[in-house]
Amino acid sequence: MAENTYLIQGAAVLGGDPEDLLIRDGFIAARGKDISGAAGVQDATVIDAAGLVALPGMVDVHTHLREPGREDAETVETGTRAAALGGFTAVHAMANSNPVADTAGVVEQVHSLGRAAGWVDVRPVGAVTVGLAGEQLAELGAMADSRAQVRMFSDDGICVHDPVLMRRALEYVKAFDGVVAQHAQEPRLTAGAQMNEGAVSAVLGLAGWPAVAEESIIARDVLLAQHVGSRLHVCHVSTAGSVEIVRWAKARGINVTAEVTPHHLLLTDELVRSYDPVYKVNPPLRTDADVQALREGLADGTIDVVGTDHAPHPSEHKECEWAQAAMGMTGLETALSVVQETMIETGLMTWADFARVTSFTPAVIGRLSDQGRPLEVGEPANVILVDPAARWTVDPHKMATMGRNSPFKGKELPGSVVATFFKGHPTVLDGQLNTPYRYPAHQEQMGAAGGVSSK
Repeated sequence: MAENTYLIQGAAVLGGDPEDLLIRDGFIAARGKDISGAAGVQDATVIDAAGLVALPGMVDVHTHLREPGREDAETVETGTRAAALGGFTAVHAMANSNPVADTAGVVEQVHSLGRAAGWVDVRPVGAVTVGLAGEQLAELGAMADSRAQVRMFSDDGICVHDPVLMRRALEYVKAFDGVVAQHAQEPRLTAGAQMNEGAVSAVLGLAGWPAVAEESIIARDVLLAQHVGSRLHVCHVSTAGSVEIVRWAKARGINVTAEVTPHHLLLTDELVRSYDPVYKVNPPLRTDADVQALREGLADGTIDVVGTDHAPHPSEHKECEWAQAAMGMTGLETALSVVQETMIETGLMTWADFARVTSFTPAVIGRLSDQGRPLEVGEPANVILVDPAARWTVDPHKMATMGRNSPFKGKELPGSVVATFFKGHPTVLDGQLNTPYRYPAHQEQMGAAGGVSSK
């Protein structure tokens, strides 16, 4: 059998009628109802995909891999293993590492670690400001010109709250078709905030996090993006008002995109009544009305993509009193299932829609030319096989991520990833990690990292 040739038989491509896919040398070589007679099929490893759905590999625009500097929470190796198991073939690694990814040296290090791991394509996100301090722009041009070829910039975790600095960033990234991904949170409206401001926070006596803190920044930034003619991406939209502002901006032709997390599509602030810090997250879990608005916004295209905001933490940072606990939830290994439950099983979306919001559009936002491609002959073979009929119970201790802070612990979810093909190589088979992709020697040389430059 040819080591790099695979025949996927009888998969429902994008949820349609069963077809065969022939993968050879990293690309889709043939597709059809019965391609057993196609050239090269005789040497292929056959994968019976009856009952499975074939989808393009998922692309996450919002992942925290923590390395360098925070390897007690996650590493590029462990995080990308989790990504592959979750059906991802590309992730964007956020900049809030230590040192911060605000120089060409650091983003090249992250890029190199991703290539060495070989589980998914790791695209570093560069910081907007030096040290995420919000005082001066980072080396945006140098990061864009580096071997990592950064196209997305974000201080995620912290809002770029200075409007002058935000305007300058939006103007700067236009030169290389970059995008600024904003963490929309007016800091003066959320000082000391612990959860969503509303009826539950009033009962629990926890400082409230008002929706307007998010919505006011989004409103300001879409106007700034319109003024300078630049691309803006809004991270983790969480309120009904935010959806309406993005909808308004798009109707005016403003070049804005937005993401929603799986946890904001399913969970509400009612869970905080337990005082379990696993439900502490930024932005906070909102109300059921917000959840419904987010689902509708994703279904009608107002919200463009699903981003996991995968945020692993060491256990001691979550297993403590609420006020001291870190904010964040893991999400790479549960994202597909949560979106299936909230969007597909509710009839709001089809599997083709799923591919649009988890693969096609995220790749466009991140300017990834070889990801999010249609499952057609000649295209890169970044493919996943999903069993939509599967049911499984979330056990964080059985996950590949180092983070145990899953808000879905003990919950039964639908759908499971059976196989993940990254560049035509099966990184996941039968729902288990297989082997990583190894870059050819000449590509490895091109992708070698430089040293971490000082700030």
